[in-house]
Amino acid sequence: MEKPKTGILLVNLGTPASPAVADVRTYLKEFLLDPRVIDIPAIPRNLLVRGIIAPFRAPKSAKTYKAIWTANGSPLMYYSEQMAKLLQEQLGDAYVVKLAMRYQQPSLSGVLGEMERMSLSKIRIIPLFPQYAAATTGSVHQRVMEIVGKWQTIPDMEFINSYADHPGLIETFVERASSYEVKNFDHVLFSFHGLPVRQLLKADFGHYCQQSGCCEVITATNFRCYGAQCHQTAHLIAGRLGLSRGQYTVSFQSRLGKTPWIQPYSAEIIEKLAKTGKKRILVFSPAFVADCLETIFEIGVEYQEDFERMGGETLQLVESLNDHPRWITTLADLSTQVIA
Repeated sequence: MEKPKTGILLVNLGTPASPAVADVRTYLKEFLLDPRVIDIPAIPRNLLVRGIIAPFRAPKSAKTYKAIWTANGSPLMYYSEQMAKLLQEQLGDAYVVKLAMRYQQPSLSGVLGEMERMSLSKIRIIPLFPQYAAATTGSVHQRVMEIVGKWQTIPDMEFINSYADHPGLIETFVERASSYEVKNFDHVLFSFHGLPVRQLLKADFGHYCQQSGCCEVITATNFRCYGAQCHQTAHLIAGRLGLSRGQYTVSFQSRLGKTPWIQPYSAEIIEKLAKTGKKRILVFSPAFVADCLETIFEIGVEYQEDFERMGGETLQLVESLNDHPRWITTLADLSTQVIA
């Protein structure tokens, strides 16, 4: 009898089908109505998203999506598809590699439906988010369990939680930085996607969150904390680059709304660096494994323009992992490593 294959499901966040306002509005509604993303009661969440955010934000977001759209379509979709294709080639015929998006297409329900019919021996879920957050990896895991829980026959299911300190992840970012002379920059910024502080506090059973320096070092208490994992990734990359603690800063971008988010905010750090005379900044965004709106436009365009306006010269984005061979090898390791 032929041995059953192992399924590998890569899951990224998602992207509008096109930069048209209607498609962007559809994407924003599905994304922001997820109770793990905007974690407030259902009625005010629906009023906020359907009545305010989606109608008013969609036209502006559509313009930014249009600015980053390429001949291959959405960069996030293109690179995610490349990851799945190259990973399949590396793993070989004993594996079935699929790609799904948490929001929009290809949908988790559709792709998992295909995998259900394949009679796979097991399915390993690999969210394409190195650091665990309830709004990203947590949302993926929850949705997968909701779908698979309705199957008549459920195969072995394995979930990758995070890989913030994986050597392959760190080394790929270091190799990406080799395209630039790091020593020629005045400062290095590690800009991670932000989260509302309340989301960290919800998982803070040890009452350590928001204490002075609580995220600076990974411990047995905070090792599941998104902020601590972000600092861990940044410190490991900085260490491989030979940077001293004063040569780099960890910050958080993409704040939405007026409630407190994880600090320091990237925009404020950039302003501070400009005011202190820094002219050249190198920026990593290690929360993203594929270049997207938050890297290409928010950092590469908006932050660059802000930095120049405040007297800076160059704000250089280090490309994300995308289809780098070392990253594909890292995905292969995440696909095959034994989970304790």
